[in-house]
Amino acid sequence: MNGENSLRLAIDIGGTFTDLVLETPRKEYVSHKLLTNHDNPELSILAGIDIVLKKANRSPSELSLIVHGTTLATNALIQRRGAKVAFLTTQGHIDTLAIAREERFEQYDINIDKARPLVPRYLRLPITERLTRDGEIFIGLKTSSILKALKTIKKEGAESIAVGYLHSYINPKHELETREILKHHRPDLDVSISSEVAPEIREYERFSTTVCNAYVQPLMAKYLGRIKAGLEKKDIFSPFLLITSGGGLTTLETARKFPIRLVESGPAGGAILASKLSSQLGSDASLSFDMGGTTAKLCLINAGEPRLSRQFEVDRSYRFKKGSGLPLKIPVIEMLEIGAGGGSIAYVDKISRIKVGPESAGSNPGPASYNLGGSDPTVTDADLFQGKMVAENFPFALNIESAKKAINKHISEKLGIPDIESALGVAEVVDENMASAARAHAAEFGLDLGARDLIAFGGAAPIHAARLGEKLRARRILIPKNAAVGSALGFLLAAASYEVVRSRHMNLHELNFDLINKIYEDMSEEALAIVTKAAPKAMLREVRQISMRYAGQGHELNIKIPNEIFSDNHTQILRDLFEIEYSRVYGHKLQKTKIEILSWMLTLFEDKNNLFPASKSNKTESHAEPISRQKFYNSQTKEFIEAPVYERTMIENVCSVKGPALIAEEQTTTVVPMGFTCYLDSLGNIVLEKSDA
Repeated sequence: MNGENSLRLAIDIGGTFTDLVLETPRKEYVSHKLLTNHDNPELSILAGIDIVLKKANRSPSELSLIVHGTTLATNALIQRRGAKVAFLTTQGHIDTLAIAREERFEQYDINIDKARPLVPRYLRLPITERLTRDGEIFIGLKTSSILKALKTIKKEGAESIAVGYLHSYINPKHELETREILKHHRPDLDVSISSEVAPEIREYERFSTTVCNAYVQPLMAKYLGRIKAGLEKKDIFSPFLLITSGGGLTTLETARKFPIRLVESGPAGGAILASKLSSQLGSDASLSFDMGGTTAKLCLINAGEPRLSRQFEVDRSYRFKKGSGLPLKIPVIEMLEIGAGGGSIAYVDKISRIKVGPESAGSNPGPASYNLGGSDPTVTDADLFQGKMVAENFPFALNIESAKKAINKHISEKLGIPDIESALGVAEVVDENMASAARAHAAEFGLDLGARDLIAFGGAAPIHAARLGEKLRARRILIPKNAAVGSALGFLLAAASYEVVRSRHMNLHELNFDLINKIYEDMSEEALAIVTKAAPKAMLREVRQISMRYAGQGHELNIKIPNEIFSDNHTQILRDLFEIEYSRVYGHKLQKTKIEILSWMLTLFEDKNNLFPASKSNKTESHAEPISRQKFYNSQTKEFIEAPVYERTMIENVCSVKGPALIAEEQTTTVVPMGFTCYLDSLGNIVLEKSDA
């Protein structure tokens, strides 16, 4: 539909809350939060749609688009709740998933826990076939070996199949033939082939990604099917798109085929929101800070663009250490996710230290103050007890006495300190956990966190933003409009996109220009077929990259290249682009060393530039009147005070508000501590800054 009957709806399922944001053609937003139903998450979606449409006084027939992001695939991998998978691979290589990279991610710990393969050894089945490294057939595919594997698959009750052969990224012939045979005999089984899921060099990463895709495919297909059926029962037939880990929108069909691309779909929305704001405000460096009920997500944004990666690890088994999880070769927004949310559980460890997370009370049983059966103290309980939350704005009633009781029993009594000291300790520990994680994350890329804008959103982020910004020496702290549902709002800013990659090893001085041009022509056609389904009439843009390294090195750099037909002069162009980036990253370049290219990448995306509307503020008033006053613990003077509470809409025409103060809005509260002032900028963001006085 068009005009006034054109509503767009975003839905974000998190570990604690399901967020919905309804956008009208006039860029007005109606939002709602409700607890996530972990057993049947689609029920939260369907119930939330009814509520948000009723709040907006709109009907289901007015919906023109639904955009959805979910952590369901991630949770299935972490909790090992996916399908029983059989893995078919080249004979002699069934242990690739267990051998992994043959390296120790923690050199001095003899008891390290490696990521356990998703497929047990008895379901890793050898297939007689072999390709050379150039993709030529060395041993033909033997159908008898596939039929033998099918007997084991039937006997063991496998529900999904992953197929990964050596060098199939160059020549997919054997994998395609295998899928045809499997589908002929067992059309009921889902089949994922590595030449489609992750057609890139490096067997372990390619096989791991394909197995993970097969592992979550039946679960995601059923889930998406239930959502579609539920929407149709409500007479909702609008396009239904999903956001990928790389921040692009894709169709239901593509999501069913490649559900592994959805593993970080929820957090990606928040990074998009922060990057759009950063770009529109002209900020050269920002840090996205998304703190919800279960986790906190941090993303570095430079020149209005989030950091992007082609590799991601899920289910890290050893203290979140890199290398201890399952590697995925997928396009992803590079971000750090830690167990630090409103529902993160606080406790006292064996040496009498307050610890927070990573375990979370989630939506069931929830923090003690929810009165839903939770008895452990959480970050939300500590914030409520300190008076940092305007409870009337929370999605449902909170019980401060239950929060105080949990803090007293599990922390104060064990440490022999007052309850308020315990609550302060919980807040300080979780803030320092997030600050330490952010510093370490930035250090991995050689970046400094000082003099960055901190863009904070999510239900808990505005409560903790000032203290975190202080720890990280943020230039300023911004709280966007509708901050409590920031990730869902980011979904509405996303563009349809799709990335395609092909691994073809070439030496820079021996480039096959005809082959390169053919590769990019084929990739462009593949991406176009998918993107046009998600955005049929959109203007499209194309970005090309290649992965390059000096000959003999083990890792590559991704280099952005011109969108041009390749010819002789590109040899020097590619060398210059690579050496500029290599010098930027490593501080030098190697002389008289050959350069090689491993992979060729193309991203096609919808060319649209959503802008946030300017604020209508005139800033004519010198002060605002608080709507109320609330008991608030001032940590600097170490006393409870009556802090003024302002409605966010009331400070639009105010030059500034001095802390201590609370800014209330739907579903969250912005804390303005003593020593801070806040005001609204040109886009309606709350801006927190340290006072000069």
